Amino acid sequence: MSIDTLIDDFSFLESWEDRYKYLIELGSKLPHFDEEKKKEEWKISGCQSQVWIIPHFDNDMLYFEGDSDAIIVRGIIAVVLEIFKDKSVQEIFDIDVEEIFDKLGLREHITPNRRSGMLSMVDKMKYYASQKLKE
Repeated sequence: MSIDTLIDDFSFLESWEDRYKYLIELGSKLPHFDEEKKKEEWKISGCQSQVWIIPHFDNDMLYFEGDSDAIIVRGIIAVVLEIFKDKSVQEIFDIDVEEIFDKLGLREHITPNRRSGMLSMVDKMKYYASQKLKE
């Protein structure tokens, strides 16, 4: 799935309830982390829920996997992972996730706490990208 596909999918959903259900569906497709992956070093601070994001580097590409203990947040993670999927380190650093969330119609519908948590996830992912750029 691409960002454009996500935008198209969300644009067909007329109500927030439908978008909410789709967000839950996206999150349900993420594999759950086993306890070994739920380390403090991967935990994202600034989230009300427990969130873990693990980076994986492959040359100039950066891949992520993520999990949460909350179903809506898992959906947000799924969207953010899709936004950063198959992107170079530089592309990850340059992406405006809030603009994409606007296009998805999610920015105005997720709670301020979830939005803050999403931004914390994105900040941490961009931090990983910036560390790779410094190498």
